[in-house]
Amino acid sequence: MGEVLELAERAWQGELEQTQIHPGRALVGFEELAPGVGFMSAFSNVAAFETGEGLVFLDTSSFFHARKLHEAIRHWSPAPVHTAVYTHGHVDHVFGLGPFEEEAAEKGLPTTRVLAHHACPARFERYVLTNGYNAIINQRQFGFPQPVFPKEYRQPDETVGDGHVIRVGDVTFELLHDKGETDDHLWIWVPAEKTIYTGDLFIWASPNCGNPQKVQRYPREWAHALRRMQAKGAERLLPGHGPPILGRDRVSQALDETARLLETLVDQTLAMMNEGARLDDVLHGVQAPEELLARPYLRPSYDDPRFIVRNLWRLYGGWYDGNPAHLNPPPDRELAAEISALAGGTAGLSKRAQALAAEGQLELASQLAEWAVQASPEDRSAHAVRAEIYRARAQAETSLMAQGVYRAAARDSEPEDG
Repeated sequence: MGEVLELAERAWQGELEQTQIHPGRALVGFEELAPGVGFMSAFSNVAAFETGEGLVFLDTSSFFHARKLHEAIRHWSPAPVHTAVYTHGHVDHVFGLGPFEEEAAEKGLPTTRVLAHHACPARFERYVLTNGYNAIINQRQFGFPQPVFPKEYRQPDETVGDGHVIRVGDVTFELLHDKGETDDHLWIWVPAEKTIYTGDLFIWASPNCGNPQKVQRYPREWAHALRRMQAKGAERLLPGHGPPILGRDRVSQALDETARLLETLVDQTLAMMNEGARLDDVLHGVQAPEELLARPYLRPSYDDPRFIVRNLWRLYGGWYDGNPAHLNPPPDRELAAEISALAGGTAGLSKRAQALAAEGQLELASQLAEWAVQASPEDRSAHAVRAEIYRARAQAETSLMAQGVYRAAARDSEPEDG
């Protein structure tokens, strides 16, 4: 057993505190899981299959690990990469082919055939349109020192829909489409190996289905995808992030419980919406089952179930939250100035924010600290309190997304030399 399968067992037993959903935390290593079936653990993962016509890649990983992928694969097989399938167009899944295509060009070999869902090219186009925004939010989310986001993409040579079947050499791959984390997501069933490659429909964390800084996600459709996977009776699950899951019972359990988590969030949210509840009531009324969140593959270490509820509201109810004062609200600074005046000034808001934080009421403390800074943007004392409270919030959160936002907020209020 190599380090990848050792990690897989430790992860299943709940011995890992961190999941591999951060480029700096991923195990980078390759292991052959069965004759002709390789798995590259990275950010993100890659499944590689030997066929009579060359290698087939399911996902290609990111620019972070493209060279490592090439080195690992070439230690395993000299065969050219015949076909690669993007499970979706997120940048950590589509930037690993470069070294292989450079190698093919040097040897005069054909380039790799790349397949993706029909919606993938539109995703790449949107990324070009929003390049600056995506660079900023990825810097905030992952704590990168500089905002960086690609402007050019290896486009697919062929786009496909649900149920597309390809055969390369002696291996058949079924490409299935379901919305989930993205609208262009494919997952792959390899019948001869009884293997599912899930892409980001399974990531060893609570599903990334509410990300507050990204476009719409699809919790109900995601659960449907997991149920379709479960029906395959797979004996091996290869995820987009994190280690494999081996054994039919384990695979079924992981898929079933992930689907159940999403299904209960969907059901509770829609029930409250259909009763006329406001978003605020829904956010504080929907409860994720603690026994599911305690599973090692469902811990809210990346996304947060509360964010999934917000995303469901956006999907089914639009952006109006049910509070008429929020329909066309005053500018934040004007509201903050009025609140500050009622509180007797910025110092009063900051002092009360500190008191609330000391009592553990960080949500309220954050709002007061935010108002204090908005009312008096040049007040360094107010900024110091704001930074202190957001650092505390980051420490109290489990999800990487919330931690990233709060840490960025704290940095914004700290002196430049601090």
